Amino acid sequence: MTAQPTAHQTELMDNVAAIARERVSGEDLELALAFVTGYYAGVSSDDLAERKADDLYGAAVAHLNLARRRLPGTPKVRVYNPQVEQHGWQSTHTIVEIVTDDMPFLVDSVRMVLNRRGYTSHLVVHPVMRFRRGEDGRIEALLPVEEEGEGTIVEAVIHIETDRQTEQDVLDAISAEVRSALDDVRAAVEDWEGMRGQLRGSIEALRSTPPRVDPEELEETCAFLEWIENNHFTFLGFAEYRVESAGSREPGSRERFVAEPGTGLGLLRDEGARAREAFSNIPPPRRRRDPQEPDLLVLSRADIRSTVHRPSHLDYIGIRQFGPDGKVRAVHRFLGLYTSAAYNRVPRDIPLLRRKAAAVLGRAGYPRNSHAAKALQNIVDTFPRELLFQIPADELFETSMGVLHLQERQRIRLFVHPDRFGRFYSCIVFVPRERFTTRSRLVVQGILEETLGGTDTEFTVRLSESVLARLYFVIRVDRKRAPSYDIAELERRLRAVSRTWADDLHDALLDSFGEEHGTRLFLRYGDAFRADYRENYSARVAVLDIEKMERIEEGGIEMSLYRPLEAGEGRLRFKLFQLGRRPVVLSDALPMLENMGLRVEDEHPSKIKRAGAPRVWIHDFGMLHGEGPDFDPDRINEKFRAAFARIWSGEVENDGFNRLVLRAGIGWREIVILRAYCKYLRQAGVTFSEAYMQEALAANPHVAAMLVELFHVRLDPARQVEAPHPTDAAMEHLDASLEVMARIEAALDEVANLDEDRILRSYIGVIRATLRTNYFQLAPGETPKPYVAFKLDPHRIPELPEPRPRYEIFVYSPRVEGVHLRSGAVARGGIRW
Repeated sequence: MTAQPTAHQTELMDNVAAIARERVSGEDLELALAFVTGYYAGVSSDDLAERKADDLYGAAVAHLNLARRRLPGTPKVRVYNPQVEQHGWQSTHTIVEIVTDDMPFLVDSVRMVLNRRGYTSHLVVHPVMRFRRGEDGRIEALLPVEEEGEGTIVEAVIHIETDRQTEQDVLDAISAEVRSALDDVRAAVEDWEGMRGQLRGSIEALRSTPPRVDPEELEETCAFLEWIENNHFTFLGFAEYRVESAGSREPGSRERFVAEPGTGLGLLRDEGARAREAFSNIPPPRRRRDPQEPDLLVLSRADIRSTVHRPSHLDYIGIRQFGPDGKVRAVHRFLGLYTSAAYNRVPRDIPLLRRKAAAVLGRAGYPRNSHAAKALQNIVDTFPRELLFQIPADELFETSMGVLHLQERQRIRLFVHPDRFGRFYSCIVFVPRERFTTRSRLVVQGILEETLGGTDTEFTVRLSESVLARLYFVIRVDRKRAPSYDIAELERRLRAVSRTWADDLHDALLDSFGEEHGTRLFLRYGDAFRADYRENYSARVAVLDIEKMERIEEGGIEMSLYRPLEAGEGRLRFKLFQLGRRPVVLSDALPMLENMGLRVEDEHPSKIKRAGAPRVWIHDFGMLHGEGPDFDPDRINEKFRAAFARIWSGEVENDGFNRLVLRAGIGWREIVILRAYCKYLRQAGVTFSEAYMQEALAANPHVAAMLVELFHVRLDPARQVEAPHPTDAAMEHLDASLEVMARIEAALDEVANLDEDRILRSYIGVIRATLRTNYFQLAPGETPKPYVAFKLDPHRIPELPEPRPRYEIFVYSPRVEGVHLRSGAVARGGIRW
């Protein structure tokens, strides 16, 4: 049923008709209107949506002009690039116009010409029209297709828009190839009944003069040929070949096949020498015949591709003819294509194939209706049909059992079947379905072609509910050079090149965590990583990231500071892992990294969607540091991550003191000492700003580290109990303190900036004025306390104004800071904010 035209299509056709009425007059108007209407009747509204009425009118009338005079049996073809000035209409594509007698396979065959050249068919218009023509071939009337009458002929009018080609020699070549394809179609269609008659004659000859073969074999052969004749084979060529001796009957001589003149039909007409030549000297089969395959038939493929209907290699059926002496005297050869019905029927309903299927099931010996028997039956039923026609039953059994034993195991298997004449290799490759991509198919195909010496390849892909995808390749080879190959080695190569990132991840997880835990992690992370992550990181790196993601707790983070092998001088990368549905807010993370002395250059976010667990965001920052060529990130890796975690959680202030992690190699807890003393000095009235004091320490990181060392030497209780006697402890403590002070003084002599020298000496003063601290005490859970307190002797601090209290106790945390003043041994006084 023809689809009803849309309102837009109706309006567009009305506009085209209006143009025709303006430009055409007299008797031509009626013909033009009828032609235009029929021309676009079967075209979808989508194909006409963007078209202009002028160009639609021009395309139709140009085609009408081509069709005006044509003799039956002679196709007319024009390939051109229409231009308004020259042709009255225009198109951005190259136009192929055809007018010929209506026949099957026309559109498919013409499109095959364009497809072989790699061109796209953008629009196909192919109405069928009935014309009445005069003796000179001129159109006298355009009639309804169903209205038969003397002197009328049904003709195919084909308009194809393809990729624009501007070279005239290319346009001429396209035209010549289209004409050749039309000639092939005509030859096949005209000789259709003749070829079927030859098949019926072959069957009758076998029945009337039965050769000396098993009667059951003869009957199965005839049943198969009758099934073929019953619309299961598209006949495209026939010829009879007589058998002649290659010379004498001496050992080593062999028979050859010679075409019988005048017997060719379809593509094997006498003028079709290119096809007949492909079969004139077929060598004997390289393998012994299959006991289940009748000696009467040879089923194979031809060396040439079809130019009619489908672009695959032609199927070949050879029927041996026997003389009274029981010897082969001739072969009736048929070329064509099995029809879709031949592919859709199960093998047990097709003569010849049913014997092979029964032989396989019988040899397997599985109980009827058992799971194994049903599985094997399904394997045979879905076996590549063209190979099933050709393959011997013993090879079918071996391959079918190999597929059965493969079951649902996700591994690669290869089965190779050479053509009996050594011209084609049929390769069946099973790959895990989740690995199958166009790229993997091309890689597999390339390896097979390289190994077998392939010159031409066809492929099909079968995807079903199975976890395996089946790739089927038919590879044409040079029969003069038999390839040498090893199936096991080929499978190894195929496994190597078809490995996916997920395969590498699975193996890496099992290597790192063992089979049980590694498998559990793979179920969670096997599909978690998107393509952007897989492109940037190896599976081994992913295992390290998985370790960190497994440690993340709600509200927490994980980190990784690293320098890639290929990273240039001064470059680091930092991965930040966080649970949550949303990524990290960069305006939160970047200031923290910058305050640690890093400049962020780039950032790669990755969303990890874990199975059965909350998703994780990974942010990988590319950063520059200014610590020189000898900087070793491994030395400060743990301190950096610990400091960033505390900054992220708010336990440590986000300020310039954090630069000392990289610059001085000290940890976040030690930086708290320097930050707290800075806060105290600011309260004491020091004139330098906090930012300036941060810069002074960052400019002299070695001194900053020694200030922290001085703090530990003077105040760490653990250092004072190591000596056996208190007096010895005091002396050791004093010596260590003096040694550190000597190194600090030597370093200060190298400080050129006077302000920096004053700031650093202020730190020395407050550290030496500190009497006790809670810094070394731990909170419950053996974690540092969230605040630090110093008991100081104000009289030792020159920066303090008069009057000075007896003691000051300074308390600092990111949330509060203050000084408790004591005028005597008893705690009295207040807080100076």
